[in-house]
Amino acid sequence: MVHWASELFTGIQRVSNMNNFTEFFGLPLHPLLVHAVVVLVPLTVIALLLAQFWPRARRRLGGVVPISALGVAALVPVTMAAGKSLADIIGPLPAVLKHERYAQMLLPWSIGLAVVAVIQWIWFRWSKAALHQAERFRTATTAGVLLTVAVVVVSLGNLTVVILTGHSGSRAVWGDLMP
Repeated sequence: MVHWASELFTGIQRVSNMNNFTEFFGLPLHPLLVHAVVVLVPLTVIALLLAQFWPRARRRLGGVVPISALGVAALVPVTMAAGKSLADIIGPLPAVLKHERYAQMLLPWSIGLAVVAVIQWIWFRWSKAALHQAERFRTATTAGVLLTVAVVVVSLGNLTVVILTGHSGSRAVWGDLMP
């Protein structure tokens, strides 16, 4: 019992040494930011897909999709930095290292999501109409198909990696407590 209390006290001391960037009202910032990423990535992916395949949704969503995707691309590295600070305090546990590897894969996918969302917005706002007016139908069709493929690939990639990252993070935290 004394050994357990000693480890708990040491852990509390380590967490209390966290700087302002990695905590919020005394709580580690990473778990709070993770929830934003886990919610925003799928919502942004759904909006991106709706904007690609449903013209009415595209008109209603307007600039929400690229703004949301840019927000995700900005939020992921902040969440990773807070996670890295927390991992430095916790130590190199295998489950945490696995979670870090998945999180590192999320960064390029989130950047890809932002790039594709901005390109999609530009395409449907200006480029598609300009190419059709210039009677460059083949170019417009090819670009439209390439954009559709990019939307699907970046959507599936983001969903897959955010699920793997979230699952491994949950396992790192709750793995010993759940059967």
